[in-house]
Amino acid sequence: MTSPPTYEFDAVIVGGTPAGIMTGITVAKAGRRAVILERTGYIGGLPANGLGATDIHTRGATGGLFLEFVGRIKQHYSDTYGVDSQQVIDCSDGYRFEPHVAEMILHQMIAEQSDLLEVRTMRQFDHEPSNAIRDGAVLREIRIVNRESGEEETYRASVFVDATYEGDLAAAAGAPYMLGREGKDEYGEPCAGKFYQRWDAPVDEYYSTGQADNAIQSYNYRLPLTTVESNMTPIEKPATYNRDEYLSLIDDVRLNRFAGPPKPLEFDGIGAITNMARVPNGKVDGNNQHAAFISTDLPEENWPYPTASWDWRDRFAQRLRDYILGLFYFAQNDPELPADFRERCQRWGLASDEFQDNGNFPRQIYVREGRRIRGEYLFTAHDALSKRASRAHTTSITASHYALDSHACLKREDGRPHTDGIFTYPTSPYCVPYGVILPLEVENLLIPVPASGTHIGFSTLRMEPCWMALGEAAGAAINVSLDEGSSVRGVNVVELQRRLLAAGAVLTYYEDAAPGDDHYDALQFFALRGFLGDSYVANLDEPVSDEDRSNWTTWANTPELTTFSGTRGQLLDRIYDEVGQRPDEEQAALRASS
Repeated sequence: MTSPPTYEFDAVIVGGTPAGIMTGITVAKAGRRAVILERTGYIGGLPANGLGATDIHTRGATGGLFLEFVGRIKQHYSDTYGVDSQQVIDCSDGYRFEPHVAEMILHQMIAEQSDLLEVRTMRQFDHEPSNAIRDGAVLREIRIVNRESGEEETYRASVFVDATYEGDLAAAAGAPYMLGREGKDEYGEPCAGKFYQRWDAPVDEYYSTGQADNAIQSYNYRLPLTTVESNMTPIEKPATYNRDEYLSLIDDVRLNRFAGPPKPLEFDGIGAITNMARVPNGKVDGNNQHAAFISTDLPEENWPYPTASWDWRDRFAQRLRDYILGLFYFAQNDPELPADFRERCQRWGLASDEFQDNGNFPRQIYVREGRRIRGEYLFTAHDALSKRASRAHTTSITASHYALDSHACLKREDGRPHTDGIFTYPTSPYCVPYGVILPLEVENLLIPVPASGTHIGFSTLRMEPCWMALGEAAGAAINVSLDEGSSVRGVNVVELQRRLLAAGAVLTYYEDAAPGDDHYDALQFFALRGFLGDSYVANLDEPVSDEDRSNWTTWANTPELTTFSGTRGQLLDRIYDEVGQRPDEEQAALRASS
């Protein structure tokens, strides 16, 4: 019997998601060989499959390769249509885009590293322990099935990366993981456990017990829809169409009955069943409509998904596709719906120039939350809600900003004017510590996508900009570990941060400072150590005050600078020259003195 072929790389990345792509690019840029193994025939994850309205609340909170990605998006629309075109306006500085454009840009970024970065599609990893071979705690090799040939392949690497939405590799390797919702009593998080809230209205305390359970927030597809007739594919009735699933929409529309605040809501036809964000060329990114009882999410039926086989997952993906197409067909055609509502819905269809080999329907299901792998640091809601000084982790590998955000966990319940599990809760720009991507109990593995967080904490980490930044950080950590001859768990985090800053990363956010600015690296280093307090304003060009000069020089033990005269940024640079080169032990002591 012939042994399966064995391939060796510096880094093996399972999952062609944007995070996995950023990991591979970062490794290859440092002159090392990496391979991305993707189960489908396509790369790009959600941005290449309909999620064109970027989920980030503060632009500038996340930098690095993510910012390069959105910059290339804007440049594409400028080059193709002109700098003053409607397409450039609608792309919103590159933060809104069409799926095929996102896929094209990601392919371009990969191609620029093609000498050292390979992408192998149609490679399936099945999350059985026998497919992740360990030597003690060290992951040595994995087994993959080539879906085209049916043959098994073996991959070895210095470091492996789980960039899957599901967390399959980490689970197979034996890392502990979490599923479902923690109770409110576990971490004291807002919105934890069983939770009811009208959309954009106060919490319903009567029904919100805060109890833990095994519920998984719902999935959907992000649909590029359009009213441009020359680029529109009509929505047809799926073969499995079941009219009974959608009947409650009739009275919802007639009575203007929605799960939003207790006041009339006005929707323009199809907006009653899908939330729409405008992207270029007359398209929208169609997402779940939280104010509706029936929309593109399909709660409850996805609960087995995170730990199910690929055969089950594929059946569910088809079920979800049919359910969504059936919902739109019902809204456009059912005779019991008001005629004017049906007519307004009929203006919309699928974009004909997207997913042309898949019936103009996205190829990637939106897995909002799979396994959450337990890491050295568990990210909770409090990491996104606290004042800057207490959340400015010295080991930060990216800043980010999005609300705590979850979709429904249960379907519509009789007699309740809202659905279980939906919430959005405001946060501030926050830091993500390195330990979030370091799984417990397994060495030589990083987890930038199935990162370590509670259901509530993960609900803000799970946005593509943050995932992309975590992927880039994983790649940088691999490079540092190989340069130092250390494990990824034992890397010099200060060196990791320096490399990330050199690549344009944001480790902690300021309104008035950005990568490339004077004094930026010093600002980032000392802000993470509490020098600048809670403010999001750095004021680097202002004269340093007597109080700050005294505090900073005393804190950093730089008495030679106690008479320094200059700006805040200049003094931070001078201290950085001294302290930034000290051994890690002294830097840890500096943090402890804060």
